[in-house]
Amino acid sequence: MGPEGDLVGARFGRGCQCFAVWLEGRIAGYGWLSTGPEWIGEIQLEIQPREREGYIWNCVTLDEHRRQGVFRSLVTGISLTARRSGLKRVWIGSLAIPAERALGPIGFEPALELDSIAFAGMHLMRVARSSDPRLSADACSVLGVWPGLLIRGSHPRRH
Repeated sequence: MGPEGDLVGARFGRGCQCFAVWLEGRIAGYGWLSTGPEWIGEIQLEIQPREREGYIWNCVTLDEHRRQGVFRSLVTGISLTARRSGLKRVWIGSLAIPAERALGPIGFEPALELDSIAFAGMHLMRVARSSDPRLSADACSVLGVWPGLLIRGSHPRRH
């Protein structure tokens, strides 16, 4: 788990589930599924999934397994498990173009476009809607933001 290894116990303690992709007997990637509030460090917001919703986060593909479909397999597996457990919607975010390209073919749609930067103790974020107004409104609701420009003090934290 790298530098976040000390957070694993707390994550399990609050009900998060960890998933892994194994190749040739070794972990190639991992990711988390949560149905409760989670801090999204990259955008410095807390997502609060509603009833029967979840959030896929902290997905990592180990360097030696990149560009082999590990991320897509991981997210597909997490999504299937989530649906089987009764979740009706699963949220996921991405800051990496290869990951974004993998999400559409497995059923994910863009809900919001976020640009985010932290500097000099401040956090600046631009929030724009996607082409689906209902999906965008739902995403704004679970993130507690609205389209436009958000400027506030930076609040990095580990979770």
